[in-house]
Amino acid sequence: MRPLFVVMFAVAACAPAPYSSPVVSSIVDGDTLVLDFGYRHETVRLLGIDTPESVDPSRPVQCFGGEATTRLAELAPPGTTVRLERDVEARDRYGRLLAYLFVEDVFVNEVLLAEGFAALAVIAPNDAHRPTLARAEMRARTIETGLWAACGGADVPVDPPLVGFGR
Repeated sequence: MRPLFVVMFAVAACAPAPYSSPVVSSIVDGDTLVLDFGYRHETVRLLGIDTPESVDPSRPVQCFGGEATTRLAELAPPGTTVRLERDVEARDRYGRLLAYLFVEDVFVNEVLLAEGFAALAVIAPNDAHRPTLARAEMRARTIETGLWAACGGADVPVDPPLVGFGR
């Protein structure tokens, strides 16, 4: 009987770990975060949105970039268990996992658009939530909230260059 116990114990020890829901490890910027899957970390790029740049070394910090990063951290702070929904493409050209993000019943991508922290950026074939996301951005633009009020739109540098200065 003892050898059977040893064999059963050995098989159980070699079994793969049960799947664990991803947990937010850190926030990179307003549309990118790092998730801990229990056995590996993955950088995740949120689908359907684009937030102003705040950490790209090749681009200036854009108007409302810091606010977008802070809002994502409020919606999905480190330690939060999240749910991902994938679309057609699994990864982008940088190797980041592409996904829609949910915290409980909150569709984070949609909230960032509706509150004016992001602009719509649907890139085919990843367009499963296009209608929902488009409506969210339209609401933010209509009521001129977030970056639509503070910056006049997406992709605006914090300190725009002085045009014609010194010429």
